[in-house]
Amino acid sequence: MRILVVEDERPLGSAVQERLRRAGHAADWFTTLADARAALAAIAYDFLLLDLGLPDGSGRDLLREIRRGGSAMAVMIATAQDQISDRIAGLSDGADDYIVKPYDFDELLARIDAVSRRYGALASNRLVLGGVEIDLGRRSLSRDGQDVDLTAREWAVIELLARRAGALCSREQIEDALYGLGEEIESNAIEVFISRVRKKVGAGLILTVRGRGYRLAREGGA
Repeated sequence: MRILVVEDERPLGSAVQERLRRAGHAADWFTTLADARAALAAIAYDFLLLDLGLPDGSGRDLLREIRRGGSAMAVMIATAQDQISDRIAGLSDGADDYIVKPYDFDELLARIDAVSRRYGALASNRLVLGGVEIDLGRRSLSRDGQDVDLTAREWAVIELLARRAGALCSREQIEDALYGLGEEIESNAIEVFISRVRKKVGAGLILTVRGRGYRLAREGGA
């Protein structure tokens, strides 16, 4: 996923961005509302991890703006404000979840996965295509009953295509899901990842639509 982190505590923000990238997400990190607004205007994010107490205002103001604008982007508040009234206010403004600092990174990743699954297009967290089974809940893939070992970014490719099962994903959409701002992208990077995944899961799972992008094959390989 493409995740926007808005956090003014620099050691924490840097650590969260690095952990998200290691988990296969494309993560951008900013410390102010102004920078976050500019990023949201330029990039289509899948998920927002939002601190409330920021140098130039409250994260709740940004959250209300996002929801008034009709955005269905998943939003999780991450803040030291742990009163029940604070949680109720954040959820009422449109947040999907609320995590209190200091938090465990593994719990953060699990909560992000749980919230994002509710936004997915699949009716189930499991997708079976021929001999390949994709389990979004467990973040795992098996082929003919055998688990397949995928790197974080290889999994990110599969997850993106699975959440949009049957729909076309352009090269640019895949790049956005894999790389954050400032990360260097080689010209053939997406083709390399697709090739690696095909070698592990079978050439027929990911179809190329020439000049347009990629999609998962429907059951039966069509």
